[in-house]
Amino acid sequence: MSARPTVAVVVFPGSNDDHDAAWALGSMGAEPVLVWHEDTALPGDTGAVVLPGGFSYGDYLRAGAIASVAPVMDAVRRFADSGGPVLGICNGFQMLCEARLLPGVLLPNRQLEFVCRDAQVRVENAGTLFTRRCDSGQELTIPVKHGDGAWYVDEGTFVQLATRGQLVLRYTEDVNGSLGNVAGIVNGRGNVLGLMPHPEHAVDPLLGSADGGLLLAALVDAASTHSLAAA
Repeated sequence: MSARPTVAVVVFPGSNDDHDAAWALGSMGAEPVLVWHEDTALPGDTGAVVLPGGFSYGDYLRAGAIASVAPVMDAVRRFADSGGPVLGICNGFQMLCEARLLPGVLLPNRQLEFVCRDAQVRVENAGTLFTRRCDSGQELTIPVKHGDGAWYVDEGTFVQLATRGQLVLRYTEDVNGSLGNVAGIVNGRGNVLGLMPHPEHAVDPLLGSADGGLLLAALVDAASTHSLAAA
């Protein structure tokens, strides 16, 4: 097994941050492998999976709805069910919600306009696989670029998720109308994270921030652990 854990980056028609994610993961010490949406299996040594941002299948239905039933998603579900770490970024977050791997839905931005700018995100739970390199309450600067980023669930579910520590990241201000200013959530098991900001675009000070690297480096750590456990 390679010392660099394999991270599968799933590519859909309309993905536009797949190579950005792969480059960023490589800079964090991973071996990124691009996996086509029609594939029915992940590489055998996969330590983590990333669903990158973009506009899968053109998002002609609800954002992420068609991608959620792509052939590769059965493999992603099996991987998640086995405890494997899965990260969905922007459109990937939408896919995870549509695939019912995460609770809630992503609605059009409150202002009904595409948002593209740096955002301040506060770490609400530093104990997850994805935030272990962060401190609780730490504020990260990570860019957002989306038109359907307002996460929503019913009030009862929101309270339950907050109580369980599943609301991992919140904007420090209202960016898109997301309920509770939520920017990222994890599943109950804690191995699936969806977030709207793009950490792959914040891995070097030359990009304006290296804060996203904290999340991706933690994912690479988790990929290494999962690969060793599966060996």
